[in-house]
Order: sequence, then C-alpha cells, then structure tokens
Amino acid sequence: MAKKNNATHKIEISNRKASYLYHLTDKYTAGLVLAGTEIKSIREGKAGLNDSYCTFINNELWVMNMHIAQYRLGTYYNHAATRSRKLLLQRRELRKLQRQTKETGLTIIPTMLFINEKGYAKLEIYLARGKKLYDKRESIKDRDNQREFDRGLK
Repeated sequence: MAKKNNATHKIEISNRKASYLYHLTDKYTAGLVLAGTEIKSIREGKAGLNDSYCTFINNELWVMNMHIAQYRLGTYYNHAATRSRKLLLQRRELRKLQRQTKETGLTIIPTMLFINEKGYAKLEIYLARGKKLYDKRESIKDRDNQREFDRGLK
C-alpha cells in the first residue's frame, strides 16, 4: 500500500495585477470543475490568472481566460489550455454576485488559485471596481513610499 506524500509544498498562483488595476471589495472562495490533467498541471504550478475574469452564463459563474498548461505526460486526454471553467459557489452567493454585477457595475476578478488541505483546487475571487488613472498613480506612490520607509528601518 502506498503512503501519502505529506509534502509541505503549497501551490498558490496569484494574479498580482489585480490589486493594481481594481479596488477589491468582497472576497469569495469558489471550487473549480476541472479535468484530470488540469489538476495535475495545477499541482505542478503551471497555471496563470493574468487577464482572466468571471462572467455569468445561464445563472452559472464561469471563469474565462484562465491558463492551465497542458499536462506534460497527458496523451489525447489533455485539455485545452484556456478553456472556460465552471465555478462552484452556493446558490445564495451566486445570486448576490449576479445582482451586484448587474446593478452596481462591479466585476468579478480571480486573484488566487490554490490547493486546499483536502487537495481540492480553489479559486479566490473578488468583487471589484476598476481604478481610474489617478488611482493607479496613487497606488504607485504609496508602494514607493512604503519601500523607502522599509529601507530606512533596515
């Protein structure tokens, strides 16, 4: 009987541009519907969230443009790298997200893809509002000031 690998290697793939481009408000954690080769690629850390977004299709939440590289040992069972993937949330959360995106003009942005302690792939999503150009400049200025402050302490 094979032993379970108790590796402490954590998989956390993040969208670093999200906090620069958007004001992030409400956080949700959603499950993903994946194929077998997709979860193997995620466990190898071969995924990316740049330019990905979430949208509603037939009252279901889907993530678009999320890149998961093809599994290197996969044969004809391999998946398409940027296919649409369904997100799993509770019905009340879905209704709340759909209402807020329609009424207030917010968007849903994925920020982090990770594997939880049970071994399931989860996607951290935020309700977000796009930043204006002057907000982005303010973010850059705050980041530079914090960097200078940290250098002064060391």
